[in-house]
Amino acid sequence: MPNPKRKHSKQRRDKRRTHYKAKYPTLGKCSNCGAVIELHHICPECGFYRGKKILEKEINV
Repeated sequence: MPNPKRKHSKQRRDKRRTHYKAKYPTLGKCSNCGAVIELHHICPECGFYRGKKILEKEINV
């Protein structure tokens, strides 16, 4: 296996890592209640996912 002849500098290593960064989650609107939710997740407000009831939510009065 080939090996590097010289050590890569910290600057060169860090230049390669500039694209490794955290991304904001993709947000959308719930089709049932209109709340802002992460895409491909169950709505925490109403418990619907893609128009189907998945979770039973308790109504606190």
